[in-house]
Amino acid sequence: MDRRRVRSDRGQVALEYIGFVPILLFVALCGIQLGWVAYAEEQAGTAARAAARVQAQKGSGGEAAGRAAISGGLASSARFDWSTTTADAVSVKVTLTAKSILPGLDAHEASSTAVMPNDDPTLPKGP
Repeated sequence: MDRRRVRSDRGQVALEYIGFVPILLFVALCGIQLGWVAYAEEQAGTAARAAARVQAQKGSGGEAAGRAAISGGLASSARFDWSTTTADAVSVKVTLTAKSILPGLDAHEASSTAVMPNDDPTLPKGP
């Protein structure tokens, strides 16, 4: 009787494993997506600071410096919105679009704003 019982349990572990693999893959993809979104947020902050710093120091070239600070394919989706709040500060908001790797999940818009003191208030504040 024990022999028949052992024989009837064959393949059970394989079936359980096959059923659990999609769940593990989904959890792994969620982790990768979370990392991608965090990376896009970090890149937006870096680009905003670089763009505002160069614009404040030189009066031009801020957008080019911001794009150069973004690595990978995120640079093509970057939008730079300049604002002139005061004569002694330069402000820029950078927005990046991080595409989703998970089906059915929308793209994430990562944005960051940086304000830098204008070294020479007579310089223009926009690109």
